[in-house]
Amino acid sequence: MAPGIVFDNDGLLLDTEPCWTRAEEVVFERHGHTFDLAAKHALVGTAPETAARVLERLLEVPGRGEEVSAELYALALEEIAAGAEPRPGAVELLGELDGRWPVAVASNSPRSHLLAGLERTGLAEAFDVVIGVEDIVEPKPAPDIYLRACELLGVRPTASVALEDSPPGAAAARAAGLYVVGVPSVTGVELEADAVFESLADPGVLETIVAQLG
Repeated sequence: MAPGIVFDNDGLLLDTEPCWTRAEEVVFERHGHTFDLAAKHALVGTAPETAARVLERLLEVPGRGEEVSAELYALALEEIAAGAEPRPGAVELLGELDGRWPVAVASNSPRSHLLAGLERTGLAEAFDVVIGVEDIVEPKPAPDIYLRACELLGVRPTASVALEDSPPGAAAARAAGLYVVGVPSVTGVELEADAVFESLADPGVLETIVAQLG
């Protein structure tokens, strides 16, 4: 079975973290709190259900986590649709990979958020498979989304490469058996990855993918 490549989206392909940060700052202010780097670390890479639990704790709103998470995701969708941009090197890397191996994008965000960013940046057609959080049972850090992406691509997970910027994403890819290339997007975040680079624009990212996939 052939190898493939699976990209995360938020903070890895697209510079949506500033969009999320603006939405998070608004929600925290509405609920009488200040959004800081510790809160960012707690929320980065999470799925809606996980974010609900984190928000319930950080904002001290017991029983209202799902409500506040929905509020955050609605604001973030507006920000992404209006302001998402590709991360440095993302467009160029996808161009280099085009046609060489099957490529998927797999996100802990809802499909609406994922497609809003991809369509805004013109990258929606760059992937053979597009998976949002509602397409699987358990979100990252569970391996489900990576296993499903590889299944739909028709590739073997242990022969494939994942690119991730968050701890939940890197954990999911490792659990699924993929080789993990980490490119952190938030200051101070450490990733359990097989190789780590500061940017997708680093030539080492493509070199590492080619070396792994042959």
